[in-house]
Amino acid sequence: MRSASVRGAPGKGLIRGVAVAVALASVSLFGHATASSAAPAARVDNPYAGAGVYVNPEWSAKAAAEPGGSRIANQPTAVWLDRIAAIEGVNGGMGLRDHLDEAVSQSGGQPLVIQLVVYDLPGRDCAALASNGELGPDELPRYKSEFIDPIAEIVADPAYANLRIVTVVEIDSLPNLVTNTSGRPTAVPACDVMKQNGNYVNGIGYALAKFGAVGNVYNYIDAAHHGWLGWDDNFGASADLFAQAAKAQGSTTANVHGFIANTANYSPIREPNFTINDSVNGTSVRQSKWIDWNRYVDELSFTQAFRQRLIQAGFESNIGMLIDTSRNGWGGSARPSGPGPQTNVDEYINDGRVDRRIHAGNWCNQSGAGLGERPTAAPASGIDAYVWVKPPGESDGASEEIPNDEGKGFDRMCDPTYGGNPLNGNNPSGSLPDAPLSGHWFSAQFQQLMQNAYPPL
Repeated sequence: MRSASVRGAPGKGLIRGVAVAVALASVSLFGHATASSAAPAARVDNPYAGAGVYVNPEWSAKAAAEPGGSRIANQPTAVWLDRIAAIEGVNGGMGLRDHLDEAVSQSGGQPLVIQLVVYDLPGRDCAALASNGELGPDELPRYKSEFIDPIAEIVADPAYANLRIVTVVEIDSLPNLVTNTSGRPTAVPACDVMKQNGNYVNGIGYALAKFGAVGNVYNYIDAAHHGWLGWDDNFGASADLFAQAAKAQGSTTANVHGFIANTANYSPIREPNFTINDSVNGTSVRQSKWIDWNRYVDELSFTQAFRQRLIQAGFESNIGMLIDTSRNGWGGSARPSGPGPQTNVDEYINDGRVDRRIHAGNWCNQSGAGLGERPTAAPASGIDAYVWVKPPGESDGASEEIPNDEGKGFDRMCDPTYGGNPLNGNNPSGSLPDAPLSGHWFSAQFQQLMQNAYPPL
């Protein structure tokens, strides 16, 4: 699922000017502090509280160039480090130091968060070909020495000590070891390999230890989403596996500041028209085809409950959660105005759900999606922030095979003509046509996301 890149754009100096112009608007969303300067930052409970959040000037320029895009071009989005070359910058684009330098400039000496997605594990995304990575399943030494070590060295530079550096550590990795390995109906051989060789667990443990040693870095581990881990078989097993990874390679759970749900996904924060406790004519909604015995119907209920299970697994009692709301608004004309009919559980759920996907397992460039809640700090109990980690307008994957040197394959879940597989209940993919490679700009998707935004733009 769902990789993006630090890519080039013409006129780097001009783009930086765009970022400076929009930074103050972004900062106000998170309650910017008022002091004129900041001492070297001590670790805080919630890095987003009282801080601005970095506006990626490369993404901002692309958004602003779209008709109507200026309405959201000042929103903070994450910087994706999805290959070794991204650390220095690819195709003439900004590298990690460029972004950190720009973040210092945007901060003006005030607290500012910069969000980095660290995403290049060996055998990456074992169940999704669209975002397979550059490193083979056994290349853990390269991952450590050529990817994690250089990132850790850069973020530890004293020049960036006043920034609050949030690292989103390796999305879509550990959950695959729970749900897509032998003994499960959705088993994928490549995931068995990664479970057996331990390189997901050890790679993440190594990254947590290296980044956790830097006092102003805040590690958040990816925790999938309710439509992946919300079932009884997955919920506790995933929390326990995360704890195992957090204690691998010399790391400890103290290196984990929190977790992020719904990264690059489409699950809504809330389903306003029903709850998991509803029933129709005496039949629980859990029996509906859409919910399919899951215990959660939306991201907020899942994330808050999963937080408690993670604490039970050994994580610190004050861990915070993030929810990616970049594409989970589901507004527009298809958004239901109220509950479905009380005829049976399937009609009640299907006619009332705001998530208009064909199946909750569909993840690639979903037709009908919209921007969700704008980034904001501390929106609910246990939630550090709603964030736009997946930059709106960046493709999840190509809708047909496109040769490339970025390590990205072709996943049929990105093909709008595909009829599905066991991972999505053998349903159509629901993806948009004419999509480029994952991480590349997809104007049609960007326009749809703005059109269907909820809350509306």
